[in-house]
Amino acid sequence: GPDHRVLLPASVLAGATLLLFADLIARLAMAPAELPIGIVTAFLGAPFFLYLLLRGRH
Repeated sequence: GPDHRVLLPASVLAGATLLLFADLIARLAMAPAELPIGIVTAFLGAPFFLYLLLRGRH
């Protein structure tokens, strides 16, 4: 099975990095206005979610 000693810290680090990147995009994309971070994370996460859905069919 998966090694949770590696998987859990890697997931925490990846999630934090994704949110920091999304926050940076939200702040800089339409300066001086700020996009809601939920919109940015949806744009970043939707393609990955579709990839997971399509990969599961094969």
